[in-house]
Amino acid sequence: MNTDRHDHRRGLAALLPPRHHDKGDADGASSHSARPCCDVGGRRVAHDGMPRIVFIGNPNVGKSSLFNAILGAKTRVMNAPGTTVLLEEGVYTHDGARWDLIDTPGTYSLLPLSPDEEVAAKAVMGLGGDGEPDMVVTVVDATNISRALYFLATVLELGHPTVVALTMNDLAARQGARVDPAQLSRALDGVPVVEVNGRTGAGAAALMDAVGVHLSGTPMPHGLTQVHVGDVDVRDWVEGGADARFDWAADVLAQLDMHARDRVTVSDRIDRVLLNPVFGVVAFLLLMLGVFEATTTLAGPAQDWIDGTVRGWLVSGVDWLFALFGPGAADSWFHSLVVDGIVDGIVTIGTFIPPMGIMFILLSLLEDSGYLARAAFVMDRTMRCMGLDGRAFLPIVIGFGCNLPALAATRTLPDSRQRVLVGMLVPFSSCTARLSVYLVLAYAFFREQAGLVVFLMYVCSIVLILLVGVLLRRVRFADMRSEPFAMSLPPYQVPRLVTLARGVLMRLWGFVRGASSIIVSMLVVMWLLQAIPATATAGSFAKVDDVHDSVYGVVADRVAPVFAPAGFDDWHASAALMTGFVAKEVVVASMAQSYNIDTGDEDEQQQGEGSLGAAMRASFDESSHGHGRAAAIAFMLFTLAYTPCLATVAELRRQYSTRIAMQSIGLGLVVAYILAVVAFQTLRWLL
Repeated sequence: MNTDRHDHRRGLAALLPPRHHDKGDADGASSHSARPCCDVGGRRVAHDGMPRIVFIGNPNVGKSSLFNAILGAKTRVMNAPGTTVLLEEGVYTHDGARWDLIDTPGTYSLLPLSPDEEVAAKAVMGLGGDGEPDMVVTVVDATNISRALYFLATVLELGHPTVVALTMNDLAARQGARVDPAQLSRALDGVPVVEVNGRTGAGAAALMDAVGVHLSGTPMPHGLTQVHVGDVDVRDWVEGGADARFDWAADVLAQLDMHARDRVTVSDRIDRVLLNPVFGVVAFLLLMLGVFEATTTLAGPAQDWIDGTVRGWLVSGVDWLFALFGPGAADSWFHSLVVDGIVDGIVTIGTFIPPMGIMFILLSLLEDSGYLARAAFVMDRTMRCMGLDGRAFLPIVIGFGCNLPALAATRTLPDSRQRVLVGMLVPFSSCTARLSVYLVLAYAFFREQAGLVVFLMYVCSIVLILLVGVLLRRVRFADMRSEPFAMSLPPYQVPRLVTLARGVLMRLWGFVRGASSIIVSMLVVMWLLQAIPATATAGSFAKVDDVHDSVYGVVADRVAPVFAPAGFDDWHASAALMTGFVAKEVVVASMAQSYNIDTGDEDEQQQGEGSLGAAMRASFDESSHGHGRAAAIAFMLFTLAYTPCLATVAELRRQYSTRIAMQSIGLGLVVAYILAVVAFQTLRWLL
């Protein structure tokens, strides 16, 4: 072993995470030959007739960006069978042939430490139920070529046709360590290497051309031994061959003749501040404040425009269309269904698009620039009390702006179990929609201390997240392993606007497509309950004068006694909470409607000084037997903790599963009820 090779090997060992292994026999190098890759006509064929191309690589190497650059909007998000691990899949057409492309979660090894890594390992090893892949595209980060080569060695040993996608070579060039793709291919004994840029899509077409050319097989490099996974123990294979892979990777590095300049990069200078234990936390919190303000402030005018102007256009269009069928058509129940059910559903979905779009843009900027990994590192210690790492802090903070984009932010978490846990905690973040409820009740019952009461609601939200997180960690996620937090910090880079815009549009379309059906359906159900008269004098179908006389009002009456221990055994309160299940923004409007109060003077009502505030004081005092202030706090706490808005529930179902969404609903209701009852029963003796 020459000195250069020995130095490269020592550097490799320092870069890789510690994995204990036995020094087995690693001397059996295979011959340089094309791999067998087929069962039908000289090539493998997937069960559905399409060759299956699996993309794999370390986290933060640009794999998903490359995958999306290749497929564009043709991808679909799915769960791996039997898991909550998200995968992306799409069909790619190349010279008339159709290929099934699968993007796997990032992993550092084929010995998984999390469900996500397990899914990736099974996919590339052919153990996931879909059979062996016909081709593996291994994405290699040029700025971390040493670590990437060791991982590449394990993939090559599987014996599948493999093409190497070399990413971030432009950043490596700035560091004086550019990797020559042709030279790397020669060092790999002919394994094809294609330089690509996931942010711009450059090289994607050449990569897929290489896939098409080499589907029939690629060489096995000297120094590596092909393994048949079904015949060996995976742990013995991976750990036992570690030394041989280190030697092989060191030989490849020596052939590349790389001499990276040992200098302080721009990323190093920025990290001195952003990774500082004090300044890093301050910078992160300031950045999150900016994200929070952008989500709530910038989206506000757009939401108002959609809720006002767009709604007006749609209603006018519906009125015009119905007028074509005669003067009485606009007064029909079907017109009411279309306007108050379907149009309301469309508008509700539309009002969530601005905050979702802004959040997707900000998340993409943070992720593509390389800062998201630093934020996770800085906040890691804070989240350890719940068995989470620093990456979980971002979605929870975003949840205080809006729960919906916060759930979208959980996709930045690499572990599916963490994603589910954080997803179940996000609804306990007090979003701005709940603020209107706090303001009205705080000013109505605590005029002089209203600001303090609202502030304490947010404190309660933070405490609730911590307590519920610890509880879930011990009960629901007791088997979730708390691993040491280790991740690669990618170099800072400037995001590409075209790629960013395309990714944001794809995510928005995924939300609209996944959430629209459940939102519109539930709003139609709500309309139906309010349209059916419950008494003979209430009016006719869809023409109920008083909402209390509808089936909706009757249901609210039946539900109200449940809240007697919490002090608000009143149908106005229960009706508002039922409506709040659709959107927390309409809780105050629903209460005003149930009291038959005009909410035109919005400022007065928001301050709790108008007739709405007086009506609430009267009904809460009556239902609580003179303890209205305690009942008001109990109502606010229930609003804080109970089931999130319908759009959030739909997103929970879309991202995870119906079972997870139902568990989240049940958890919120139970926690909210217990919290409200305990608060009222305690505070009625103090207030």
